[in-house]
Amino acid sequence: MDFDSFVLSAATADLSQEPLAREHADAIEFRLDLADSPLDQLASYDGNLPVIATNRVEREGGDSPETPERLEALRLAAEHPMVEAIDVELSAIAMGSGLETIEHASDRGVSAIISIHDFEETPAIAEMERLLTKTDEYGDVGKLAVTATTLDDVLQLFAVTRTRTQAGQRVATMAMGAVGRHSRAVAPLYGSRIGYAPVDPEDATAPGQYDLATLRSVIDHLDDGT
Repeated sequence: MDFDSFVLSAATADLSQEPLAREHADAIEFRLDLADSPLDQLASYDGNLPVIATNRVEREGGDSPETPERLEALRLAAEHPMVEAIDVELSAIAMGSGLETIEHASDRGVSAIISIHDFEETPAIAEMERLLTKTDEYGDVGKLAVTATTLDDVLQLFAVTRTRTQAGQRVATMAMGAVGRHSRAVAPLYGSRIGYAPVDPEDATAPGQYDLATLRSVIDHLDDGT
């Protein structure tokens, strides 16, 4: 998965939802940390959409504890032929436990999304720039999800998205929460390469997510100027 153009991912912990996502999604983000028997689900997966494997750690909003088994599951997921990208937190790399997983995936032609999640605030522009620039050292896409409390926060995120895109970096950005909800539809206009949405709005995996059909419709209308 090269992320040369925008990828809308259906976020799910149940791969049996893939047929429902095909009409609107370009990929499946499979949340191993939220799934029952995730590796068994992957082993039996025969869907059409490529998979982004995520095993989100608790400190960044997921359900997985920080154990060696968490990243081992990602390494095993990267060996599945339909897994075309994995998500590894920048904080896991900083702790020294993520690089092996990224290298394992890269050896198999699997892309790496290096992610950062801030559930407290939107950092200053300089800090967001620094974080995204750091992700570029390790992976194919830098993902930054922040929490917006004002519209100015969202504008600053768009500015950083545009700046990093113009610098040649692939980034995926979004502002979580009610104030930043529209960023999920608008950020692609500034260069964001990945969007996330649940097939069923009741299955949202992050604050402020639109359902899949709605997000696809809005993005497509914005993209064609209608």
